[in-house]
Amino acid sequence: FFESLIINFMQAILNYFNKPILKISLAFGFVTGLLCFFYFLGLYFLHITPLGNKKVLDYGIHVIMMSACCWNFRRYAGNGYFHLWEGITICYIVNSVAALFTGWLIYGFVTQIDTTIFPQYLAEMKQLLVNTKGQLIEKLGQKEYDIMLADVQKIKPSDLISDEFVKKSIIGVLPILIISMAFRKQDYGIYNTGK
Repeated sequence: FFESLIINFMQAILNYFNKPILKISLAFGFVTGLLCFFYFLGLYFLHITPLGNKKVLDYGIHVIMMSACCWNFRRYAGNGYFHLWEGITICYIVNSVAALFTGWLIYGFVTQIDTTIFPQYLAEMKQLLVNTKGQLIEKLGQKEYDIMLADVQKIKPSDLISDEFVKKSIIGVLPILIISMAFRKQDYGIYNTGK
């Protein structure tokens, strides 16, 4: 009894993930995450701090891959048609999977391969806060500045994963809508009255 229940449960999971919208999106998401990690490695080998402001530019890879995924889905799975909801779903899956995958790869790299990157990143963040101390105190106040400075020391390598996900989710809202609308192509034949 339990064996057939487990087999049926696993079959239901496989059937759920056998839908083209999920299969294509997940594949593109993992490839996007891998490409973003290669971008991270490129910065690392060029001796540019791979964490921080320079890394944000990898979102261009997300935009290109979300567009490619929508185009691929419209051409091969949608038979030339593509709904707005499909675009939004595809883009959010690609964006989210890529961000989480990249975050985990970076976390593994800074904790297992080169453990000097993360402390260097924290030192640069702290230095930036010290360099802009006057402006920050003027805008936020001394108490808030002290809290910000103390929070830098509390950042752990595992925070890189959630940070990657949150930043990419926030940055992605507008590009996802634009890409989804750009690839939208519906069959309006159902609205014809036969004239």
